This record gives sequence, C-alpha cells and structure tokens, in this order.
Amino acid sequence: MSILVFGSANTDLVFSVPSLPTPGETVLGDGFQQLSGGKGANQAVAAARDGAQVAFAGCVGGDGLALVATGAMRDAGVDLSRLIVVDAPTGCASICVDREGRNQIAVAPGANLMARAAQVEDAALHPGVILLLQMEVPAGEVAALVLRAASLGAQCILNLAPPGDLPLEVLRALHLLVLNEHEAAVLAARLGTEDSAAALHLALGVAVAVTRGEAGAEAATAAGLASIPCFPVVPVDTTGAGDTWCGVLAAGLDRGLPLIQAMRRAAAAAALACTRPGAAPAMPVAAETDAMLATR
Repeated sequence: MSILVFGSANTDLVFSVPSLPTPGETVLGDGFQQLSGGKGANQAVAAARDGAQVAFAGCVGGDGLALVATGAMRDAGVDLSRLIVVDAPTGCASICVDREGRNQIAVAPGANLMARAAQVEDAALHPGVILLLQMEVPAGEVAALVLRAASLGAQCILNLAPPGDLPLEVLRALHLLVLNEHEAAVLAARLGTEDSAAALHLALGVAVAVTRGEAGAEAATAAGLASIPCFPVVPVDTTGAGDTWCGVLAAGLDRGLPLIQAMRRAAAAAALACTRPGAAPAMPVAAETDAMLATR
C-alpha cells in the first residue's frame, strides 16, 4: 500500500518565550526558527519517516517561504508531484512555545485555501491507497475528495483538525476518524452525544480514535473498544505531536498493523516528538520509534 496526503503546507515561525502572551501582552523571547509546518505536510513527514511511501497534494505560493514549507517533505522523500504553486502567499503559522513546552498558534492559510480535490486523479485512489486528510484546506474540497476516494475503494482517514462542519455522509464514508479531546467535544455537541470514541462510533457508524494527551488514546470500531496509555516524557515542545500521531498511525496501518498496535506505535512516536523543538524536525524515524517501543 501507500499513503496520499491531501492537506496544508506552512512555514512555521517559532518563537521560544518564557511564558505564553496574554491578551495585550508583549513577551520578549530568547529564540526564533523558521521550520516546515502545516498539518498536511507534518503528517506526510511523520508517515515517511516511519517508513511509508508517501505522496502529498496541496498548494504553496511562489515565494521564499515555500522552500521552507516543503523542505522537511523533500528531505523525507515525499512525492511532491501533486504540489501546485499558486498566486497566493505560502501558508504561515506564528507559534509561541513556553519553557514547559506549551504552545500558542495563529495561522494564515494563504495558498492552502486554493488546494483542490482535482489535484488528486482517480487513478491514485485505488484500494491499495490510504488517503490521509485534515481540515486546513477548504472543507468542500475535503468532502469531495473523501466521497470520490471512498467510491473508488481507497481507505480514508480524516483528522478533523481544526474542527469544522462536514456533511454526515462524508464522515460516514471514512475508514477512520481521528480527533483530539477538543475536536471530539465539538463534534459530539453537533451530534448530540457524548465525546467518547464509543459514542461517536455509535453515532457515525465508522471507526473513531480519540487522543487525550497524557490520558492516552481510545478507539471504537465494529470489533469493539481499545485504549492505550501515553508514553511519559518530559516535554520540550508539543507542537506537531498530534500530527506525528496521525502520520505514524497511518504508516502503521499501511504496513498492516492492527489498529491498536498502530495506535501504540503512534503514541511512542508522538512522545518522542515532544522531547524536541519544532514540528516536522522533531518527528522520529522508524528506528527511534522501535527503540522507544522496546523499552515499554
């Protein structure tokens, strides 16, 4: 199999600060970096570093930030033949990270708003492909691609981040829906149910995985319920941990792991990512994740 990611590519402007700014407050930091980012690009990098064959479809601008936004994907060997340069600024995120590893993020989507489902041809959506999507590109394009991919036999995994409204028919066409606890709460309120994986699975009829930070993760499928603990670490920067989880989960499923084993591998990789600064640059390679798994 292989993984095709349809999503965002950003340049992350990362500021190291002693504390996160409050409204109206200016905080002087002690470090600054320009790094590859965007949920789509991050998840593509995570999957590729875990050993999967990965392609990416999305948009960047014709500016200097585009080289930064795509740099980690190029280094990881991601196929960028479906990446389009458009007449808009490359997406950009401003990220403040405090000394406890907590973050505060603002995003200007830019070129990501011009990503189109048509960038992915029907021939790429065969049953041997996992299509991995997020919500930093237009929701209508995500919806159109999910429905087309599902009709052609591809396995669709959607990380509903940031949370946005999609028609229920789209959510019900997924192979797997991945949410964090905040996103689960938003969706549960919309559906009028509880925010557990079990309740969301019952409401939608598809497999659901919910990540809950230090509380681990849970999943509900037609086969039953499963949960895994987190891998305790001392965090340096939690930016991109969720994207690491999603990308490595997809890579695990791509190589044929059962969902519970893929979730455990994803948890180990996400924990490692929290011990390093940045998003894509912090993501582990497969051997590092193997080593983490061997110790627990």
